[in-house]
Amino acid sequence: MHSRKPLFLPHDGGLQRDLIRLGVLPCAAVALTLTVWFTHERLETLEQAFRAEGIAVARQVAVVSDLSLYAGDIDTLHAIARNAVASGGAARVEISNNAGIFVTAGQPVDKMVNARPFGTAVKLRAAPGLADYVPRARQTGDIGTVRVFLDASEHLSTRTSSIVAGAAIGGLALLIAWLSARHMARAVVRPLRRLSTTVAALQAGALDARCGPCGKHEIASLAADIDRMAARLQDDSTMREDRIRAATAEARIRVVQAEQATRARTRFLAAASHDLRQPLHAMGLFIDSLIPSATDAQRPAILRLQEGTQVMGGLLDALLDISRLDANVVSPSLEPVVLDELFAQVEAMHGPAAAETGVQLRYIPSGKAVSTDRVLALRVLGNLTQNAIHHNPGSRVVMVARRDGDRVRLEVRDNGIGIASIHQSRIFEEFYQVTNPERDRRKGFGLGLSICSRLASLLDSTIAVKSQLNRGSIFSIRLPRADMPTTPSGVAAPTPAPKLLPLDCLVIDDNPAILDGMQQLLDLWGCRVQSAATGAQALARLREPGRRYQVILCDLQLSENEDGMTIIEHARRLQPGALTVLISGATTSAVLQRVQQINITLLTKPVAPAKLRALLAGIKPAGAA
Repeated sequence: MHSRKPLFLPHDGGLQRDLIRLGVLPCAAVALTLTVWFTHERLETLEQAFRAEGIAVARQVAVVSDLSLYAGDIDTLHAIARNAVASGGAARVEISNNAGIFVTAGQPVDKMVNARPFGTAVKLRAAPGLADYVPRARQTGDIGTVRVFLDASEHLSTRTSSIVAGAAIGGLALLIAWLSARHMARAVVRPLRRLSTTVAALQAGALDARCGPCGKHEIASLAADIDRMAARLQDDSTMREDRIRAATAEARIRVVQAEQATRARTRFLAAASHDLRQPLHAMGLFIDSLIPSATDAQRPAILRLQEGTQVMGGLLDALLDISRLDANVVSPSLEPVVLDELFAQVEAMHGPAAAETGVQLRYIPSGKAVSTDRVLALRVLGNLTQNAIHHNPGSRVVMVARRDGDRVRLEVRDNGIGIASIHQSRIFEEFYQVTNPERDRRKGFGLGLSICSRLASLLDSTIAVKSQLNRGSIFSIRLPRADMPTTPSGVAAPTPAPKLLPLDCLVIDDNPAILDGMQQLLDLWGCRVQSAATGAQALARLREPGRRYQVILCDLQLSENEDGMTIIEHARRLQPGALTVLISGATTSAVLQRVQQINITLLTKPVAPAKLRALLAGIKPAGAA
């Protein structure tokens, strides 16, 4: 059983990633914004404090050095600068004015790496007791400049620490947000995966799959609904399986009953066929031997009897054909067949019957060839043509061949009464006849189309029918296309049989009536006939010194359960030049398969005298060149 993917979630966990992304991205944006803002504020505060410190130190030095700078007291200025450096407030102090005073203390500028300068003007303050000596205009003027250099290493370190702390806080916030979103995503995805797995299992046929508890939110309600649906499906499946098992058991019983009925019918038909063929065969032999010597008054009655035997023989032959097809003893022998020659044979076979019923029978030359079994194709085409002639007197029947892809479609067309659509699906059933409700056996038995359909199956084809009432019918069969053979493949017309057949014949049958009828018929044809009623008599005649037979006709079932095939095998050894013919009224599949295995010529009872004479006509009499 094919596995199915879950319905709710793909196998790659895309929903979980989307949920995590949905939870993390807003948190990441907020955390990043807040971290940048707080870090920026912290750095601004540090910068302002550092600058304020530098300005404060510079102002402090400027305040204490104003009088000394005004008075030009260099030593005091040096002391003030050294005190400012020594107090740790500044790394270097410079005091100067426009009068050439330049006092420094601390490290040289070129040796300070992270020093930042801060400067301020030195203003002269008004001091009590000195107002008379300092001009008022100069009391508030700038008398010099103070520059203070502060070491920024600690400030930079503090800034770096603040940046690192901000990044750590932001990263921690992102980690907490990711873990929280991941936990919540799993809390949503896990029950959905259970639902998806359960639904996939139900689709695969595992109706006992259940979701189980899935929390207390809306997904739990969905899981409960799925479990209830699965339980109902399982109950319905169990009921359906029980019904299927019951129906299967009943069907098996019906099949066994049908097989038993079929076997019983087959046994009945086989027994009835054999029992009917025996007297019918003898009757046909006697009737055929009476015709030459019958008077004008007797001939109509004898011909009626002959017609009756022919009708009964036709029915038994049709049943034999069906038995052969059911026994799978008919196998096609494929060869290239020229369709014009096949059509010509059909026209020659059924032309007289068509003329009697006023049917115009013809074929349209096609110049095409097919790969098929000549005999089976001739039988199918002949039956279709015979059917068209029989049911459409006074009409026109045409045989044509049309190319249909890699095949050729053989068609038998008529412009007769047609077939209603309600009957077209049943005309290939056995014993089904549309125009013979009174079951007149002179109109056939309803087996021809059934046999044609089975023969078409052997030729890897089917028979199609198109018909409309009062507009005629088209029966067609599609056969594989073949190249035209280089040599003519037509069957030569049979030569007329000689009037007398001077053949030495041995007839073996346990039925005295059949022996007498065969004796009279063969004597009438000029044959020299010996007869035997048992296997022992037959073997004794076959072993007579100097006795040679051209024909050995043997019944299949002799008295005391003697087997005619065994006698035929002995005859082949004792009389290797004779034509051995098995005559049988049994048409079961076992008999037909055995006949095919040992390759014996088989004539089924009742044997038509014309068929027997045609067989004997091909044998050269003893002493003929």
